[in-house]
Amino acid sequence: METTVNSQKSLSEVNQSIAVPKNASFWQTLRAFIGPGALVAVGYMDPGNWITSVVGGATYKYLLLSVVLISSLIAMQLQQMAGKLGIVTQKDLAQATAAHLPKKLRYFLFVVIELALMATDLAEVIGSGIALHLLFGWPLLFSILITILDVFILLSLMKLGFRKIEALVSTLIATILIIFLYLVLLSKPSFSGILHGYIPQPSIIDLHQSGVNSKLTLALGIIGATVMPHNLYLHSSISQTRKVDYSSQSSIKQAVRFMTWDSNIQLTVAFVVNSLLLILGASLFYGHANDINAFSQMYDALQDSNIAGTVASAALSTLFAVALLASGQNSTITGTLTGQIVMEGFLKLRLPQWLIRLVTRLVALAPVLIIALLYGSQESVLDQLIVYSQVFLSLALPFSIFPLVYFTSNRKIMGDFVNSKWNSILGYLVAIILTVLNLKLIIDLF
Repeated sequence: METTVNSQKSLSEVNQSIAVPKNASFWQTLRAFIGPGALVAVGYMDPGNWITSVVGGATYKYLLLSVVLISSLIAMQLQQMAGKLGIVTQKDLAQATAAHLPKKLRYFLFVVIELALMATDLAEVIGSGIALHLLFGWPLLFSILITILDVFILLSLMKLGFRKIEALVSTLIATILIIFLYLVLLSKPSFSGILHGYIPQPSIIDLHQSGVNSKLTLALGIIGATVMPHNLYLHSSISQTRKVDYSSQSSIKQAVRFMTWDSNIQLTVAFVVNSLLLILGASLFYGHANDINAFSQMYDALQDSNIAGTVASAALSTLFAVALLASGQNSTITGTLTGQIVMEGFLKLRLPQWLIRLVTRLVALAPVLIIALLYGSQESVLDQLIVYSQVFLSLALPFSIFPLVYFTSNRKIMGDFVNSKWNSILGYLVAIILTVLNLKLIIDLF
Protein backbone atom coordinates (compact mmCIF):
# COMPACT_ATOMS: atom_id res chain seq x y z
CA MET A 1 0.00 0.00 0.00
CA GLU A 2 1.34 3.42 -0.98
CA THR A 3 1.82 6.19 1.55
CA THR A 4 0.38 9.62 0.85
CA VAL A 5 2.56 11.77 -1.40
CA ASN A 6 1.03 15.16 -0.71
CA SER A 7 1.66 16.75 2.69
CA GLN A 8 -1.58 18.68 2.22
CA LYS A 9 -4.41 16.75 3.84
CA SER A 10 -7.88 16.72 2.35
CA LEU A 11 -10.03 19.32 4.20
CA SER A 12 -6.96 19.90 6.37
CA GLU A 13 -8.83 21.94 8.99
CA VAL A 14 -10.93 18.92 10.04
CA ASN A 15 -8.77 15.98 8.86
CA GLN A 16 -8.21 13.43 11.69
CA SER A 17 -9.91 15.87 14.09
CA ILE A 18 -12.41 13.51 15.78
CA ALA A 19 -11.15 11.03 18.36
CA VAL A 20 -12.33 7.40 18.36
CA PRO A 21 -12.56 5.45 21.67
CA LYS A 22 -10.18 2.51 22.09
CA ASN A 23 -11.37 -0.93 23.22
CA ALA A 24 -14.97 0.36 23.29
CA SER A 25 -18.19 -1.58 22.57
CA PHE A 26 -19.63 -1.85 19.06
CA TRP A 27 -22.27 0.82 19.78
CA GLN A 28 -19.83 3.27 21.38
CA THR A 29 -17.47 2.94 18.42
CA LEU A 30 -20.32 3.26 15.91
CA ARG A 31 -21.47 6.43 17.69
CA ALA A 32 -18.00 7.93 17.19
CA PHE A 33 -18.01 7.06 13.47
CA ILE A 34 -21.63 8.08 12.75
CA GLY A 35 -21.75 11.44 10.98
CA PRO A 36 -19.93 11.56 7.64
CA GLY A 37 -22.58 9.28 6.15
CA ALA A 38 -25.23 11.90 6.95
CA LEU A 39 -23.40 14.50 4.85
CA VAL A 40 -23.18 11.97 2.03
CA ALA A 41 -26.86 11.00 2.38
CA VAL A 42 -28.13 14.57 1.93
CA GLY A 43 -26.85 14.51 -1.64
CA TYR A 44 -29.24 11.62 -2.24
CA MET A 45 -32.29 13.61 -1.11
CA ASP A 46 -31.53 17.07 -2.47
CA PRO A 47 -34.09 19.22 -4.37
CA GLY A 48 -33.00 17.60 -7.64
CA ASN A 49 -34.58 14.35 -6.43
CA TRP A 50 -37.90 16.01 -5.73
CA ILE A 51 -38.95 16.91 -9.26
CA THR A 52 -37.79 13.65 -10.85
CA SER A 53 -39.19 11.39 -8.11
CA VAL A 54 -42.55 13.13 -7.58
CA VAL A 55 -43.15 13.56 -11.33
CA GLY A 56 -42.05 9.93 -11.84
CA GLY A 57 -44.69 8.80 -9.34
CA ALA A 58 -47.38 11.09 -10.74
CA THR A 59 -46.70 9.84 -14.30
CA TYR A 60 -46.04 6.11 -13.83
CA LYS A 61 -47.41 5.52 -10.33
CA TYR A 62 -45.17 3.05 -8.40
CA LEU A 63 -43.33 1.67 -11.46
CA LEU A 64 -40.06 3.58 -10.89
CA LEU A 65 -39.70 2.54 -7.21
CA SER A 66 -37.46 -0.26 -8.46
CA VAL A 67 -35.13 2.41 -9.93
CA VAL A 68 -34.95 4.10 -6.51
CA LEU A 69 -34.09 0.74 -4.91
CA ILE A 70 -31.42 -0.20 -7.47
CA SER A 71 -29.93 3.32 -7.32
CA SER A 72 -29.67 3.11 -3.54
CA LEU A 73 -27.91 -0.28 -3.69
CA ILE A 74 -25.47 1.10 -6.29
CA ALA A 75 -24.91 4.13 -4.03
CA MET A 76 -24.08 1.92 -1.03
CA GLN A 77 -21.50 -0.01 -3.05
CA LEU A 78 -19.83 3.08 -4.54
CA GLN A 79 -19.83 5.14 -1.33
CA GLN A 80 -18.19 2.27 0.54
CA MET A 81 -15.44 2.26 -2.09
CA ALA A 82 -15.04 6.05 -1.84
CA GLY A 83 -14.87 6.07 1.96
CA LYS A 84 -12.40 3.17 1.93
CA LEU A 85 -10.16 4.95 -0.59
CA GLY A 86 -9.95 7.99 1.69
CA ILE A 87 -9.23 6.05 4.87
CA VAL A 88 -6.68 3.62 3.42
CA THR A 89 -4.69 5.96 1.14
CA GLN A 90 -5.23 9.22 3.09
CA LYS A 91 -6.13 10.78 -0.25
CA ASP A 92 -9.53 11.86 -1.49
CA LEU A 93 -10.70 10.84 -4.98
CA ALA A 94 -9.52 14.14 -6.51
CA GLN A 95 -6.03 13.77 -4.98
CA ALA A 96 -5.84 10.13 -6.09
CA THR A 97 -6.80 11.18 -9.64
CA ALA A 98 -4.08 13.85 -9.65
CA ALA A 99 -1.51 11.38 -8.31
CA HIS A 100 -2.22 8.34 -10.49
CA LEU A 101 -3.73 9.44 -13.81
CA PRO A 102 -2.14 11.25 -16.81
CA LYS A 103 -2.24 15.05 -16.72
CA LYS A 104 -4.60 15.49 -19.71
CA LEU A 105 -7.05 12.93 -18.33
CA ARG A 106 -6.89 14.60 -14.93
CA TYR A 107 -7.86 17.99 -16.36
CA PHE A 108 -10.64 16.44 -18.46
CA LEU A 109 -12.10 14.76 -15.38
CA PHE A 110 -11.75 18.04 -13.46
CA VAL A 111 -13.89 19.84 -16.07
CA VAL A 112 -16.52 17.07 -15.96
CA ILE A 113 -16.79 17.09 -12.15
CA GLU A 114 -16.88 20.91 -12.06
CA LEU A 115 -19.81 20.85 -14.50
CA ALA A 116 -21.43 18.17 -12.33
CA LEU A 117 -20.95 20.40 -9.27
CA MET A 118 -22.60 23.26 -11.14
CA ALA A 119 -25.52 20.98 -12.05
CA THR A 120 -25.78 19.90 -8.40
CA ASP A 121 -25.64 23.45 -7.10
CA LEU A 122 -28.20 24.46 -9.70
CA ALA A 123 -30.81 22.23 -8.04
CA GLU A 124 -29.81 23.29 -4.53
CA VAL A 125 -29.84 27.03 -5.21
CA ILE A 126 -33.11 26.88 -7.16
CA GLY A 127 -34.70 24.69 -4.48
CA SER A 128 -33.64 26.95 -1.62
CA GLY A 129 -34.55 30.11 -3.56
CA ILE A 130 -38.03 28.85 -4.44
CA ALA A 131 -38.59 27.65 -0.85
CA LEU A 132 -37.76 31.14 0.48
CA HIS A 133 -39.97 32.66 -2.20
CA LEU A 134 -42.91 30.41 -1.24
CA LEU A 135 -42.49 30.79 2.52
CA PHE A 136 -41.84 34.53 2.74
CA GLY A 137 -43.10 35.91 -0.57
CA TRP A 138 -39.70 37.42 -1.47
CA PRO A 139 -38.94 38.01 -5.17
CA LEU A 140 -37.42 34.87 -6.71
CA LEU A 141 -34.21 36.58 -7.87
CA PHE A 142 -33.62 38.04 -4.39
CA SER A 143 -34.32 34.64 -2.80
CA ILE A 144 -31.72 33.01 -5.08
CA LEU A 145 -29.15 35.75 -4.40
CA ILE A 146 -29.53 35.41 -0.63
CA THR A 147 -28.42 31.77 -0.82
CA ILE A 148 -24.83 33.04 -1.15
CA LEU A 149 -24.99 33.57 2.63
CA ASP A 150 -24.92 29.77 2.98
CA VAL A 151 -21.17 29.89 2.35
CA PHE A 152 -20.56 32.17 5.32
CA ILE A 153 -22.82 30.08 7.57
CA LEU A 154 -20.71 27.05 6.64
CA LEU A 155 -17.47 28.92 7.42
CA SER A 156 -18.83 29.79 10.87
CA LEU A 157 -19.88 26.20 11.52
CA MET A 158 -16.46 24.85 10.51
CA LYS A 159 -14.93 26.89 13.35
CA LEU A 160 -17.22 25.14 15.83
CA GLY A 161 -15.99 21.71 14.75
CA PHE A 162 -17.05 19.11 12.22
CA ARG A 163 -19.31 17.35 14.72
CA LYS A 164 -21.53 20.47 14.82
CA ILE A 165 -21.97 20.33 11.03
CA GLU A 166 -22.85 16.63 11.24
CA ALA A 167 -25.42 17.36 13.98
CA LEU A 168 -27.04 20.16 11.96
CA VAL A 169 -27.24 18.04 8.82
CA SER A 170 -28.73 15.10 10.76
CA THR A 171 -31.38 17.39 12.27
CA LEU A 172 -32.37 18.69 8.84
CA ILE A 173 -32.53 15.11 7.49
CA ALA A 174 -34.86 14.16 10.36
CA THR A 175 -37.05 17.18 9.51
CA ILE A 176 -37.36 16.11 5.86
CA LEU A 177 -38.06 12.46 6.80
CA ILE A 178 -40.80 13.31 9.33
CA ILE A 179 -42.56 15.78 7.01
CA PHE A 180 -42.68 13.38 4.05
CA LEU A 181 -43.66 10.41 6.20
CA TYR A 182 -46.59 12.49 7.48
CA LEU A 183 -47.58 13.60 3.95
CA VAL A 184 -47.44 10.02 2.63
CA LEU A 185 -49.49 8.62 5.53
CA LEU A 186 -52.16 11.24 4.83
CA SER A 187 -52.22 10.27 1.14
CA LYS A 188 -53.06 6.59 2.01
CA PRO A 189 -50.91 4.85 -0.64
CA SER A 190 -51.46 1.31 -1.92
CA PHE A 191 -49.22 -1.04 0.10
CA SER A 192 -49.43 -3.80 -2.51
CA GLY A 193 -48.69 -1.24 -5.25
CA ILE A 194 -45.55 -0.13 -3.38
CA LEU A 195 -44.28 -3.70 -2.95
CA HIS A 196 -44.93 -4.46 -6.64
CA GLY A 197 -43.18 -1.22 -7.61
CA TYR A 198 -39.91 -2.42 -6.05
CA ILE A 199 -39.81 -5.32 -8.53
CA PRO A 200 -37.92 -4.16 -11.68
CA GLN A 201 -40.02 -4.12 -14.87
CA PRO A 202 -38.50 -4.37 -18.40
CA SER A 203 -40.96 -1.72 -19.61
CA ILE A 204 -38.88 0.96 -17.86
CA ILE A 205 -36.30 0.76 -20.66
CA ASP A 206 -38.74 1.75 -23.40
CA LEU A 207 -36.69 2.38 -26.54
CA HIS A 208 -39.69 3.83 -28.40
CA GLN A 209 -40.47 6.56 -25.89
CA SER A 210 -38.60 9.88 -25.63
CA GLY A 211 -39.00 13.30 -24.06
CA VAL A 212 -38.43 14.83 -20.63
CA ASN A 213 -41.14 12.70 -18.99
CA SER A 214 -40.32 9.42 -20.72
CA LYS A 215 -39.69 6.40 -18.47
CA LEU A 216 -36.00 6.20 -19.40
CA THR A 217 -35.40 9.95 -18.96
CA LEU A 218 -37.07 9.97 -15.54
CA ALA A 219 -35.32 6.72 -14.56
CA LEU A 220 -31.92 8.17 -15.49
CA GLY A 221 -32.91 11.41 -13.77
CA ILE A 222 -33.64 9.42 -10.59
CA ILE A 223 -30.29 7.63 -10.92
CA GLY A 224 -28.49 10.95 -11.53
CA ALA A 225 -30.31 12.55 -8.60
CA THR A 226 -29.69 9.53 -6.35
CA VAL A 227 -26.14 8.41 -7.20
CA MET A 228 -24.37 11.78 -7.17
CA PRO A 229 -20.86 12.09 -8.70
CA HIS A 230 -19.77 14.76 -6.22
CA ASN A 231 -20.65 12.50 -3.27
CA LEU A 232 -17.85 10.10 -4.21
CA TYR A 233 -15.33 12.95 -3.86
CA LEU A 234 -16.97 14.21 -0.66
CA HIS A 235 -17.04 10.83 1.10
CA SER A 236 -13.44 10.02 0.21
CA SER A 237 -12.49 13.22 2.07
CA ILE A 238 -14.76 13.35 5.12
CA SER A 239 -14.17 9.67 5.90
CA GLN A 240 -10.74 10.95 7.00
CA THR A 241 -12.15 13.14 9.80
CA ARG A 242 -11.81 10.28 12.33
CA LYS A 243 -8.43 9.62 13.95
CA VAL A 244 -6.84 6.42 12.71
CA ASP A 245 -3.62 4.81 13.93
CA TYR A 246 -1.90 4.11 10.61
CA SER A 247 0.78 2.01 12.29
CA SER A 248 -1.92 -0.57 13.06
CA GLN A 249 -3.70 -2.60 10.38
CA SER A 250 -6.47 -3.42 12.86
CA SER A 251 -7.11 0.31 13.42
CA ILE A 252 -7.44 0.91 9.66
CA LYS A 253 -9.67 -2.17 9.34
CA GLN A 254 -11.90 -0.88 12.16
CA ALA A 255 -12.19 2.54 10.50
CA VAL A 256 -13.21 0.97 7.16
CA ARG A 257 -15.72 -1.31 8.89
CA PHE A 258 -17.49 1.43 10.84
CA MET A 259 -17.36 3.85 7.92
CA THR A 260 -19.31 1.19 5.99
CA TRP A 261 -21.88 0.88 8.79
CA ASP A 262 -22.30 4.66 8.95
CA SER A 263 -22.63 5.00 5.18
CA ASN A 264 -25.16 2.17 4.77
CA ILE A 265 -27.34 3.31 7.69
CA GLN A 266 -27.54 6.89 6.40
CA LEU A 267 -28.10 5.82 2.78
CA THR A 268 -30.97 3.59 3.96
CA VAL A 269 -32.58 6.73 5.40
CA ALA A 270 -32.03 8.47 2.04
CA PHE A 271 -33.62 5.47 0.28
CA VAL A 272 -36.70 5.82 2.52
CA VAL A 273 -36.97 9.56 1.78
CA ASN A 274 -36.63 9.03 -1.99
CA SER A 275 -39.23 6.27 -1.85
CA LEU A 276 -41.58 8.58 0.07
CA LEU A 277 -41.16 11.28 -2.60
CA LEU A 278 -42.14 8.90 -5.39
CA ILE A 279 -44.95 7.31 -3.33
CA LEU A 280 -46.33 10.79 -2.59
CA GLY A 281 -46.38 11.57 -6.32
CA ALA A 282 -48.10 8.23 -7.06
CA SER A 283 -50.71 8.29 -4.30
CA LEU A 284 -51.57 11.99 -4.27
CA PHE A 285 -50.78 13.36 -7.73
CA TYR A 286 -51.26 10.41 -10.12
CA GLY A 287 -53.03 11.66 -13.22
CA HIS A 288 -51.96 15.24 -12.51
CA ALA A 289 -48.31 15.05 -13.67
CA ASN A 290 -48.70 18.16 -15.83
CA ASP A 291 -49.91 20.12 -12.79
CA ILE A 292 -46.84 19.42 -10.62
CA ASN A 293 -43.85 19.97 -12.93
CA ALA A 294 -42.59 22.79 -10.70
CA PHE A 295 -42.00 23.28 -6.98
CA SER A 296 -44.55 26.09 -6.85
CA GLN A 297 -47.08 23.84 -8.61
CA MET A 298 -46.50 21.11 -6.01
CA TYR A 299 -46.89 23.75 -3.28
CA ASP A 300 -50.19 24.93 -4.80
CA ALA A 301 -51.39 21.37 -5.49
CA LEU A 302 -51.11 20.44 -1.80
CA GLN A 303 -53.78 23.01 -0.99
CA ASP A 304 -55.97 22.32 -4.04
CA SER A 305 -58.78 19.86 -3.25
CA ASN A 306 -59.25 19.15 -6.97
CA ILE A 307 -55.76 17.60 -7.04
CA ALA A 308 -54.88 16.55 -3.47
CA GLY A 309 -58.46 15.68 -2.49
CA THR A 310 -59.63 15.84 1.11
CA VAL A 311 -56.09 16.12 2.55
CA ALA A 312 -55.45 19.46 0.80
CA SER A 313 -54.58 22.31 3.16
CA ALA A 314 -52.34 25.39 3.46
CA ALA A 315 -50.53 23.70 6.36
CA LEU A 316 -49.37 20.85 4.09
CA SER A 317 -48.03 23.35 1.56
CA THR A 318 -46.08 25.13 4.30
CA LEU A 319 -44.61 21.82 5.53
CA PHE A 320 -43.59 21.03 1.95
CA ALA A 321 -41.79 24.39 1.60
CA VAL A 322 -40.04 23.91 4.98
CA ALA A 323 -38.79 20.46 3.87
CA LEU A 324 -37.62 21.95 0.56
CA LEU A 325 -35.66 24.66 2.37
CA ALA A 326 -34.11 22.07 4.73
CA SER A 327 -33.13 19.93 1.74
CA GLY A 328 -31.60 22.87 -0.13
CA GLN A 329 -29.61 24.06 2.91
CA ASN A 330 -28.31 20.58 3.62
CA SER A 331 -27.17 20.02 0.06
CA THR A 332 -25.58 23.47 -0.07
CA ILE A 333 -23.33 22.62 2.88
CA THR A 334 -22.06 19.42 1.25
CA GLY A 335 -21.85 20.95 -2.24
CA THR A 336 -19.67 23.80 -0.99
CA LEU A 337 -17.36 21.38 0.85
CA THR A 338 -17.03 19.27 -2.30
CA GLY A 339 -16.14 22.37 -4.34
CA GLN A 340 -13.16 22.91 -2.06
CA ILE A 341 -12.14 19.22 -2.18
CA VAL A 342 -12.22 19.14 -5.99
CA MET A 343 -10.31 22.40 -6.51
CA GLU A 344 -7.62 21.56 -3.97
CA GLY A 345 -7.30 17.92 -5.08
CA PHE A 346 -7.22 18.36 -8.86
CA LEU A 347 -5.42 21.69 -9.11
CA LYS A 348 -3.39 21.48 -5.87
CA LEU A 349 -4.46 25.04 -5.01
CA ARG A 350 -3.29 26.45 -1.71
CA LEU A 351 -5.70 29.38 -1.40
CA PRO A 352 -7.48 30.51 1.79
CA GLN A 353 -10.45 28.25 2.61
CA TRP A 354 -12.98 31.10 2.53
CA LEU A 355 -11.81 32.22 -0.94
CA ILE A 356 -12.06 28.73 -2.44
CA ARG A 357 -15.57 28.29 -1.03
CA LEU A 358 -16.70 31.73 -2.22
CA VAL A 359 -15.30 31.26 -5.74
CA THR A 360 -16.86 27.80 -6.17
CA ARG A 361 -20.19 29.15 -4.93
CA LEU A 362 -20.15 32.14 -7.30
CA VAL A 363 -19.25 29.91 -10.26
CA ALA A 364 -22.23 27.70 -9.48
CA LEU A 365 -24.56 30.67 -8.95
CA ALA A 366 -23.75 32.29 -12.30
CA PRO A 367 -25.90 30.08 -14.60
CA VAL A 368 -28.82 30.16 -12.15
CA LEU A 369 -28.77 33.95 -12.01
CA ILE A 370 -28.55 34.25 -15.82
CA ILE A 371 -31.58 31.98 -16.25
CA ALA A 372 -33.48 33.77 -13.47
CA LEU A 373 -32.77 37.13 -15.14
CA LEU A 374 -33.82 35.85 -18.58
CA TYR A 375 -37.00 34.12 -17.48
CA GLY A 376 -37.83 36.11 -14.34
CA SER A 377 -40.67 34.55 -12.39
CA GLN A 378 -41.21 31.62 -14.76
CA GLU A 379 -40.44 29.00 -12.11
CA SER A 380 -41.48 26.18 -14.43
CA VAL A 381 -38.41 26.95 -16.59
CA LEU A 382 -36.14 26.68 -13.55
CA ASP A 383 -37.82 23.46 -12.41
CA GLN A 384 -37.50 21.92 -15.88
CA LEU A 385 -33.84 22.89 -15.77
CA ILE A 386 -33.50 20.85 -12.56
CA VAL A 387 -34.74 17.71 -14.36
CA TYR A 388 -32.14 18.17 -17.11
CA SER A 389 -29.44 18.95 -14.53
CA GLN A 390 -30.15 15.58 -12.88
CA VAL A 391 -29.95 13.84 -16.26
CA PHE A 392 -26.57 15.54 -16.82
CA LEU A 393 -25.40 14.20 -13.44
CA SER A 394 -26.28 10.73 -14.67
CA LEU A 395 -24.19 11.42 -17.80
CA ALA A 396 -21.26 12.58 -15.65
CA LEU A 397 -21.49 9.67 -13.21
CA PRO A 398 -19.41 7.08 -15.15
CA PHE A 399 -16.50 9.58 -15.27
CA SER A 400 -16.35 9.36 -11.48
CA ILE A 401 -17.16 5.65 -11.14
CA PHE A 402 -14.45 4.32 -13.50
CA PRO A 403 -11.53 6.05 -11.68
CA LEU A 404 -12.96 5.10 -8.26
CA VAL A 405 -13.30 1.41 -9.13
CA TYR A 406 -9.87 1.45 -10.81
CA PHE A 407 -8.12 2.91 -7.74
CA THR A 408 -9.86 0.67 -5.21
CA SER A 409 -9.19 -2.42 -7.37
CA ASN A 410 -5.45 -1.66 -7.57
CA ARG A 411 -3.44 -3.58 -4.96
CA LYS A 412 -0.46 -1.19 -5.29
CA ILE A 413 -2.74 1.64 -4.13
CA MET A 414 -4.99 -0.20 -1.65
CA GLY A 415 -2.76 -2.99 -0.32
CA ASP A 416 -4.75 -5.57 1.69
CA PHE A 417 -7.87 -3.38 1.39
CA VAL A 418 -8.18 -3.85 -2.37
CA ASN A 419 -11.69 -4.64 -3.66
CA SER A 420 -12.71 -8.26 -3.99
CA LYS A 421 -12.86 -9.38 -7.61
CA TRP A 422 -16.68 -9.61 -7.66
CA ASN A 423 -16.97 -6.09 -6.25
CA SER A 424 -14.69 -4.66 -8.93
CA ILE A 425 -16.56 -6.50 -11.71
CA LEU A 426 -19.90 -5.24 -10.35
CA GLY A 427 -18.54 -1.67 -10.15
CA TYR A 428 -17.32 -1.71 -13.75
CA LEU A 429 -20.59 -3.35 -14.87
CA VAL A 430 -22.62 -0.53 -13.27
CA ALA A 431 -20.49 2.09 -15.04
CA ILE A 432 -20.79 0.33 -18.41
CA ILE A 433 -24.59 -0.10 -18.17
CA LEU A 434 -25.01 3.55 -17.19
CA THR A 435 -22.82 4.65 -20.09
CA VAL A 436 -24.86 2.61 -22.62
CA LEU A 437 -28.17 3.94 -21.25
CA ASN A 438 -26.79 7.48 -21.30
CA LEU A 439 -25.80 7.15 -24.97
CA LYS A 440 -29.39 6.11 -25.71
CA LEU A 441 -30.63 9.13 -23.74
CA ILE A 442 -28.36 11.56 -25.65
CA ILE A 443 -29.62 10.19 -28.99
CA ASP A 444 -33.22 10.68 -27.82
CA LEU A 445 -32.69 14.21 -26.54
CA PHE A 446 -30.82 15.50 -29.59
